[in-house]
Amino acid sequence: MKYPIIAYGDPVLRKKATAIDPEEYPHIKQLVDDMFETMYGARGVGLAAPQIGLSMRLFVVDATVFDDEEPELKDFKKAFINAQILEETGDEWVFNEGCLSIPEVREDVSRKPNVRLSYYDENWKHHEETFSGMAARVIQHEYDHIEGKLFTDKLGPLRKRLLEKRLGDISKGNVKVDYKMKFPDVKKGR
Repeated sequence: MKYPIIAYGDPVLRKKATAIDPEEYPHIKQLVDDMFETMYGARGVGLAAPQIGLSMRLFVVDATVFDDEEPELKDFKKAFINAQILEETGDEWVFNEGCLSIPEVREDVSRKPNVRLSYYDENWKHHEETFSGMAARVIQHEYDHIEGKLFTDKLGPLRKRLLEKRLGDISKGNVKVDYKMKFPDVKKGR
């Protein structure tokens, strides 16, 4: 099942997501599958639960699109449940990021190249792993979502001010996308 993507301006994107209890969420594998389907339908490389309106600590990543530059990403497709960043290391590097919740906006964002993470997969198996390069970047971007942060928060004050109108237009639905979205400032019945 494909979910609509929640657009910039919705309060769910600014809320720190809550941990998932396996007893309370026995159908997590179905949700993970639905999130991958939603992400692929929007041509994304990552999707966090808040982006489909669920304030829970879950995100999915498929970084195989970057396997030309980083061959180790050939089969990099993972779900991350109740993730916690343990450490971020290395000299920050800049990359142009976008977000399914903020369509048509791309900006240069600095992030550290390595991230050590504790998380559960969709089978509730615990992992503690270090990721580098593009995998680390995509994970950090999605992790920000479960912390109630967006990539635009990492921009300087001038860039943020220059984007205000575009971000306001997105929350009102004044943006062209070829995937289903929910806009917080669209009036019902129009």
